[in-house]
Amino acid sequence: MTTKLRVFVTGATGFIGSAVVRELIDAGHSVLGLARSDESAAALKAAGADVQRGSLDDLDSLRAGASGADAVAHLAFIHDFSKFAENCEIDRRAVETLAQTLRGSNRLLFVTSGTVLLASARPVKESDAADAASPIPRVATELAVDAAGAGGAAVALVRLPPTVHGEGDHGFVPFLVDLARRTGVSAYVGDGSNRWPAVHRLDAAHLYRLALEKGEGGGVRYHAVAEEGIRFRDIAEEIAKGLGVPAVSKSPEEAAEHFAWFAHFAGVDAPASSSQTRSALAWSPSHPTLSEDLGSGVYFKETAKTSMLG
Repeated sequence: MTTKLRVFVTGATGFIGSAVVRELIDAGHSVLGLARSDESAAALKAAGADVQRGSLDDLDSLRAGASGADAVAHLAFIHDFSKFAENCEIDRRAVETLAQTLRGSNRLLFVTSGTVLLASARPVKESDAADAASPIPRVATELAVDAAGAGGAAVALVRLPPTVHGEGDHGFVPFLVDLARRTGVSAYVGDGSNRWPAVHRLDAAHLYRLALEKGEGGGVRYHAVAEEGIRFRDIAEEIAKGLGVPAVSKSPEEAAEHFAWFAHFAGVDAPASSSQTRSALAWSPSHPTLSEDLGSGVYFKETAKTSMLG
């Protein structure tokens, strides 16, 4: 029988975090969720979770939440790309604070990162470590996890793919849908053969629960990847079909203007494997693929959320 845990969850009312909270509570665990606002606090209470008021840059609130928990799942990140470096530093300090609070107790800390951080022409593996020399500020989170593990904290990483999809998504795919709607074309770069891994939010939530129940610290890395690499052109064509607009190729120069700050992500080739994760946790994704979600029409409803990234 699985030991019932009290889990402190940051990002508990977000698109992925709210699914993690539901997954944990349905499995009999109790949740303490971090909430910045009255609205978030009310949502957590409605879900059956307890509330820790605070934010990522309120380190005392993080210490208070972690101190009374059996484990911590850190999913929060401030998605304001105009202050990306600053927000990455806030995340680094949050990870450091949570790890220090749990150090020496053998209580697990799971920190969220991204597979795209290690983009490579070959599928990125869980055993691949972040490069400290990387110019991407987000690498600071993974380096903080490595340092915490070396310092004795029971810490591990869960890497998410660039698209965690499903109804209610307000990440990269809704950004692309909104851009195509505004410009009248669904674009890809060059021949569009660059690949994105993907996972449904409910499969990702299930992985977090399995990691909390079966996982271990010591800097272990898990990949929440259901689909190893979907051609970006295929994604663009699905969006074009859903909106009734043409799918068009853009040169790198044209893409820089069309996608603006998103051009790097639109052109990145970032396949990722989850074979080690599946084996270690007996994780078997079962929810719709990205193509199935796009084909269902949920991304094209007029009532769909506008991307937080726009």
